[in-house]
Amino acid sequence: MTTNTALRTETVARPRSVERLVVGKATSDGAGVKLTRVLTQPLQRRLDPFLMLDAFGSDKPDDYIAGFPDHPHRGFETITYMIAGRMLHRDSAGHEGLLENGGVQWMTAGRGVVHSEIPQQEEGVMEGFQLWLNLPGRDKLCAPWYRDFAAGELPRITTEAGVEVTVIAGESHGVVGAVTRDATAPLYLDLHLPAGTRFSQVLPAGHNAFAYVYRGEVTVNGTAVPLQRMAILANEPEADGVVIEAAGAARVLLIAGRPLNEPIAQYGPFVMNTEQEIYQALSDFRDGRLV
Repeated sequence: MTTNTALRTETVARPRSVERLVVGKATSDGAGVKLTRVLTQPLQRRLDPFLMLDAFGSDKPDDYIAGFPDHPHRGFETITYMIAGRMLHRDSAGHEGLLENGGVQWMTAGRGVVHSEIPQQEEGVMEGFQLWLNLPGRDKLCAPWYRDFAAGELPRITTEAGVEVTVIAGESHGVVGAVTRDATAPLYLDLHLPAGTRFSQVLPAGHNAFAYVYRGEVTVNGTAVPLQRMAILANEPEADGVVIEAAGAARVLLIAGRPLNEPIAQYGPFVMNTEQEIYQALSDFRDGRLV
């Protein structure tokens, strides 16, 4: 869905600086899928309301073919964004969908869901990202929700400078994304910057924000951000947004959100506010009461 009528100009007078650069950690998940964990558990407080960002990408089937067999979640949302490849989702709430190139799967686990994500290809490139977004305590036991967005359903804009923007969540240049959330106000943009371009995005001062470079390299307020690095953006009270510049062609995820400022208790696929709620989640899963 391309929307370019009457784009609003994003004027950033005092751009945020880069607080620090983060190198992701190589790991595996599911049935041995190799991936890079960019946003790790020690960063959850700093990047509240985001809990995790995984980047996966390989043209070697052994790295991804086993996929993610049935596993549970409770207390948060997962956003899976496919750059290349095909992944079949099935869950215990009766949802099923095939995620393909450029598509997004948004799942609210809420009170609990058991799901699987299995590659639907035996060769070729499989590449994408999975982001975990926390739910406020009042919504952690809400009913599960699921939606697949094909690439053509995602709002896309091209700025005057020629930067192509996919608005997965939130709002950019006056265009509202595929999903909005009141409590966490997530912004999730995929930016394709041609050589010699810059992109500006207004951000509320109190929101936590980061950028992840997955093609090329960029500069954020004078700091070079190389390929496969996450730049945590400083929460400077006087800053009003971010400016990203690319000398060569680059692709970047820009993600921001309103912190919940609530306790985080995590045990694997369960994220609640207290240890007692984690014990309850484990008990409910063991006894088949998760959904």
